[in-house]
Amino acid sequence: MTERPNQPEGILSLQTIAMPADTNWSGDVFGGWIVSQMDLAGAIHVERFSKGRCATIAINQMSFLVPVKVGNVISCYTKILKVGNTSVQVQIEVWNSHDDSREPVRITEGVFTFVAVDIKGNKRVIAEEIKQAFAAFDKAKVL
Repeated sequence: MTERPNQPEGILSLQTIAMPADTNWSGDVFGGWIVSQMDLAGAIHVERFSKGRCATIAINQMSFLVPVKVGNVISCYTKILKVGNTSVQVQIEVWNSHDDSREPVRITEGVFTFVAVDIKGNKRVIAEEIKQAFAAFDKAKVL
């Protein structure tokens, strides 16, 4: 396993503060609350990218690394990994955003898949120019 940098990958898509109502009986923030923030962050990114509505269809490779406490500012970073005809796969990282005196801490990460949908909730095709722009960008990163 390669060592990952202690910096977020992707773009900042959502930032919020953990509140007392988001905690379990032990005072830690519910994992489900964190997953819902990740889902919102991914949806924001994918809806802007695909120029329309989307729905989550899968979550995989999810792992929690450290607990979250009340008052922690969490930042969700998103990075598009793959674009299909109707779906988009996104890496989502959640970081505890401390003040500038401490390094950020990765809380969790996962890979979410979204499907583009129309107004009725049916799958819709992602425009070819969007897919081509992503492919060109992705190829330029590798070179």
